[in-house]
Amino acid sequence: MKRAKDNNVAVIGLGYVGLPVALICAENGYNVFGIDLDKEKLKKIKKGTSPFKEDFIQRRKEWLKKIAVSDKGDKIKKADIVVVCVPTPVDKNFYPNLKPIISATKMIIENINKGQLVIIESTVNPGVCEEVIEPIFKEAGLKEGRDYYLAHCPERIDPGKSRFSKGFDLVNTNRVVGAMSKKGLKRAVNFYESILSGEVRPMKSIRAAEAVKIVENSFRDINLAFVNELARSFDRMGIDVKDVIEGAATKPYSFMPHWPSCGVGGHCIPVDPYYLIERAKEGGFDHKLLRMARETNNEMPSYTVELLQDALNELKLPLKGVTIGIMGLAYKPNVDDTRESPSFKIMDLLEEKGAKVVTYDPLVPGKSTVKDLKTFLKKSTAVIFATEHQEFLEMDLGDFKKYGVLAIIDGKNYLDSEKIKALGINYHGIGRA
Repeated sequence: MKRAKDNNVAVIGLGYVGLPVALICAENGYNVFGIDLDKEKLKKIKKGTSPFKEDFIQRRKEWLKKIAVSDKGDKIKKADIVVVCVPTPVDKNFYPNLKPIISATKMIIENINKGQLVIIESTVNPGVCEEVIEPIFKEAGLKEGRDYYLAHCPERIDPGKSRFSKGFDLVNTNRVVGAMSKKGLKRAVNFYESILSGEVRPMKSIRAAEAVKIVENSFRDINLAFVNELARSFDRMGIDVKDVIEGAATKPYSFMPHWPSCGVGGHCIPVDPYYLIERAKEGGFDHKLLRMARETNNEMPSYTVELLQDALNELKLPLKGVTIGIMGLAYKPNVDDTRESPSFKIMDLLEEKGAKVVTYDPLVPGKSTVKDLKTFLKKSTAVIFATEHQEFLEMDLGDFKKYGVLAIIDGKNYLDSEKIKALGINYHGIGRA
């Protein structure tokens, strides 16, 4: 890999994106400064412990102590390159909240090292670098291409792995880079080529690079909405949607399998389409398809509760007053990340209808209401299977029967439906009767 001339890297935001970036920089010989406002997180990193569960970090934990971490920005003064990896959420009205990235930008300006390369990895809508970030530098009297260089490389990281990313990680996944100037682009490409084995593709503009990430996640969201809608339709026709998708996936071209579920979670897919929706509104364009996809996916927790209500009706049980167990709180398997997890939306809907709710997630003990699976099953009259953690997949399905669970709604279509039905338990998946 080509080694960049720049030797000192500061990473602002040591979360699921920033910490892995800091580690691979350290692993490749850079002097790394990590900046995060969470002091408890910094304490763990200093001790050589990951602040969250992620195999990529665990495999590189010996590099954690190599990162000089701080909750202040003075370390930025020593950096040749600053990589911004702060969150970019949406507010309650789904409008992009750029406060974290604006705060990071101001921190850089207060501690700028002339000629510094500033790379935004945080997901932003097209135009943010040119219309929001660059003007903040300009207001401070700093000119892009003279005092600093601005680039964007949208993050591509999949914590815990999904069915789509098997065999790929942060290091070998291809990346795209855009910049405000040719020199900035060259330096940014050089930097990423020095830490990655995947291809680094320069984009024609920084705005095009910003759009790439939004398109990737909007593509996923639209396809998930399609299969979620199919699941609800096929449910009425008595067709197993999982069987159909697996059948369609035998076609070696022009089809990519996506899978229905009880909801779409995480920091990217349920959030990023709104960035494009809102940005397009400013230009007078209405992304109808994106809006419909978001509406469809947002309805899935409610649909899951409807399936549960139907199952209890078949058992002549009311939902009100019955104890429902939510199995899994993380938004995806084998991670402790609960951002935008549909489990919490399901919980709210159940409580609104008068149900008693118990929760269990072995990776999120702080948010679980019970400490172990046995207690969880004993307390639950019915269970909503919401996260396919490995521990859950390896459990003895007979325990559902043993501890008195009467109905299971498989929100991920991962459980063995035939075995569960053979136990005399009422089973329903998402598009799988």
